[in-house]
Amino acid sequence: MRYHGSCHCGRVAFDVEGELGQVLECNCSHCSRKGYLLWFLPRDRLELATPEDAMGSYTFNKHVIQHRFCPQCGCAPFALGTKPDGTPVAAINVRCLEGVELATLQRVPVDGRSY
Repeated sequence: MRYHGSCHCGRVAFDVEGELGQVLECNCSHCSRKGYLLWFLPRDRLELATPEDAMGSYTFNKHVIQHRFCPQCGCAPFALGTKPDGTPVAAINVRCLEGVELATLQRVPVDGRSY
C-alpha cells in the first residue's frame, strides 16, 4: 500500500510504500519524549517530495540515525540510517502518515533506554 506523509505544516512531505501492520514503540529519551511510533522499511521505499537540504537533521547517542525534521513547524516525520550490515533503512513516524488508524496497529515495545 502507498501512504502519504508530512510534517504538521506540510513543508516536509513524502510517500512510502509497504505493508503497515506492526510499529516499534521505543522508550529511549528521544522517542518517548516525542511519542514516536516507528515503522522501519528499506530506504528505497521512501520517496521524498521535499529536498533533503530543506530539512533539519538531529542525531544523538551514537549519531548513526539522522532524525529529519521540518525547520518551520519542528515536526519529525522520519529518520534515516543503516542496518548493521550497511543496508539503508528509513524509520517512518506513522503518526505523520495520512489515513492510518493507530489503534489498529500492533505496537512492539523496544527498550532503547538500555542502549
